[in-house]
Amino acid sequence: MLDYVKIILLKVSFSKTLFEKELRKALKVLTPTEVPDFRDWCYQQFARIYRRVLKRVFGSLELAGN
Repeated sequence: MLDYVKIILLKVSFSKTLFEKELRKALKVLTPTEVPDFRDWCYQQFARIYRRVLKRVFGSLELAGN
């Protein structure tokens, strides 16, 4: 699933709304062990254009986990 969600995010990265929607969906299907690698990959690929979205989505994930 990790490779699949990466492909999806690359394809929808033209739209902030779609990107955030697919990012949230990706986090629902990934295993907890896949999430750290996925988060790192997302920041490497998309931090330049979607840093706020990444912080919001991954920040809410960390809050929910505590």
